[in-house]
Amino acid sequence: MLGKTANGLFWMYRYMERAENTARLIETGQRIALTRLNQGDDEWASVLQSADCLNGFRSAHDEISRDLAVDWMLRSKDNPSSVVSSVNAARQNARLVRTAITGDVWEAVNSAYMALKTALARKVSERDLPSVLRLIRHHAALVRGVTHGTMLRNDIYDFARLGTFLERADNTARILDVKYYVLLPSARAVGTSIDNVQWESILRSVSAKGGFRMEYGAGGGPREIAAFLILDRRMPRSLAFCAGKLSDNLGYLGSEDDAGNVSRAMVGALRDRLTTKSIDDIFEYGLHEFLQTTLEDLSGISRQIEQDFRFYA
Repeated sequence: MLGKTANGLFWMYRYMERAENTARLIETGQRIALTRLNQGDDEWASVLQSADCLNGFRSAHDEISRDLAVDWMLRSKDNPSSVVSSVNAARQNARLVRTAITGDVWEAVNSAYMALKTALARKVSERDLPSVLRLIRHHAALVRGVTHGTMLRNDIYDFARLGTFLERADNTARILDVKYYVLLPSARAVGTSIDNVQWESILRSVSAKGGFRMEYGAGGGPREIAAFLILDRRMPRSLAFCAGKLSDNLGYLGSEDDAGNVSRAMVGALRDRLTTKSIDDIFEYGLHEFLQTTLEDLSGISRQIEQDFRFYA
């Protein structure tokens, strides 16, 4: 496969996943903010920081408010990670690799673009925000579904999956970091009803509440939630699950002496760390520090994949 085609597939699916994940991050900030009494809008700085778009926001706005932050993450064309920018970029990449994807996949991506172009044509009110966030998730799920249902399991599919799981792991780490490191009101709140509601919001934001209840019943707390989202290899949005899928798809792309040696080794190291550590080890090390290290590793893996498979050659 040409590196240019691999690049288009990788980023098409990465951008679609990013659009959904940005919606999930907004929902997380919205839900957690509801538990914080007598707090101003400055807390949205932490959500923007987790989305890696705080610097861009500050260059465009003099103050931080909920309305401005949500609009920046949903609609701003000046924000390359906004939902509008992400879906536009996904569609552009889909056009570049049109002959490599099925007609159903193209139609799903184009349908997402058209529907969200309409829904995000103007500023979203607080009343309409939940339905718009659901619409974003719906179209992302539709693209994912037709991909599973119509694409051959070949190198085209593998590059699509690499983009998906890199972006998904990045998002899970960021959502956890928003809660644990930034949005917790104070050390006194740890273990209180406020703390528990916030952790519950994290589960809901990654569609993990049902799975968590199946595994832990009604007794699971923050430590169990963190373990579920970091280490459980059955949970589709956990870091360990994503690392396993990255390892699988890189393995399908070639043998040990083919292109991809370095990126395979980097993913292997990440997977091993996520399968050999306990949640106690992670908390002792520092959850924020662990998540930041993981985010750095994921960024490095992305750059290495681009080099190994000559995306820009």
